[in-house]
Amino acid sequence: MSSVTAFAPGRVNLIGDHTDYNGGLCLPFAIALGTTTTARERGDDRVRVRSTAFREVWTGRLADLTLVGRAAMPGWVRYVAGVLWAARDEGWRLPGLDLVIDSDLPSGAGLSSSAALECSVALAVGSLLDRPLDPGSRQPLAALCSRAEREYVGAPTGGMDQLVSLLAKPDHALLIDFADTSLQHVPLPLRDAGLVLLVSDTGAAHDLADAGSGYAQRRTECDAAAAVLELPRLGLAWADDLSRLDDDVHRARARHVLSESARVEDTVTAVAAGDWDRVGTILSASHASLRGDYAASTPALDLAVATAVEAGALGARLTGGGFGGSSIALVPEERATAVQDAIDTAFAADGLRAPTHLTVLPAEGAAVGRPS
Repeated sequence: MSSVTAFAPGRVNLIGDHTDYNGGLCLPFAIALGTTTTARERGDDRVRVRSTAFREVWTGRLADLTLVGRAAMPGWVRYVAGVLWAARDEGWRLPGLDLVIDSDLPSGAGLSSSAALECSVALAVGSLLDRPLDPGSRQPLAALCSRAEREYVGAPTGGMDQLVSLLAKPDHALLIDFADTSLQHVPLPLRDAGLVLLVSDTGAAHDLADAGSGYAQRRTECDAAAAVLELPRLGLAWADDLSRLDDDVHRARARHVLSESARVEDTVTAVAAGDWDRVGTILSASHASLRGDYAASTPALDLAVATAVEAGALGARLTGGGFGGSSIALVPEERATAVQDAIDTAFAADGLRAPTHLTVLPAEGAAVGRPS
């Protein structure tokens, strides 16, 4: 029987955190690390899922891919089953499947391992079924994967991660306007500028699917603030609307959302002008807003960000939503090791385990087969 292998990358969000579900702007790019899924058609109605990251193998039937059936599944399987559930709900005629999953993305690091998993499964199964997977079909596929994460897994995410995983271009960021989900590829010539992004995973994983998480709480707060303003989403507000929010928490969350979208626009302008010092300043301002107005940072993230800037980074901030996970620092390539060492030394002085570091550049989006 035929089989198909597909790869979907993780991502770094350069700037624009907590803006997607609020109808604002964000500017992510794909990285070279990601998840590979091999899908093989079976001759029966069974679904068998195996991952190199887990010892257990999950086996069920197509009839088990229901909202009720998910309760009996391990957490990681729900991301896979959710894609199959959404695909069947949208009319895909699924056969029984063997799915084998491998990934070099750290889980819970804020690099979108969940979206990479979803997108690799959707791409592999879609290719196996001869579904349209051309660039024009990728946005609806991203919406399918996002729906799986929201409705099946229960993570109240906004859709940025799936879009960039499926649609990214090398050496480009993807400017997404969630007011209308319009997309624009923006050249991001870090390599030509002699720069890299240093990703520092603090080792404190965040779980966006946890209903009691800070992420879920912030989304609830933003929805409440939007309701006060009689708007469908908070990112559609104007700066003048802030004075109409009597609740201090609602006003702070709204202030971050509106200022963060403005920082995305400023970053696009600065990148186009080659003003990388300005980009660094904007990244650091984003972290200050996420730490203060959004209360999404942690002491470890704050330490990584402050130390990176002190050691020569042009700017730094948390990425991937915060509440754990990773920081990013815009660093001259020749300073990357020194900045990394400084962060390790600062963590050791605070009695913390050294972060795991990666240097990344904008990479290609998802594809059938593993990109070279």
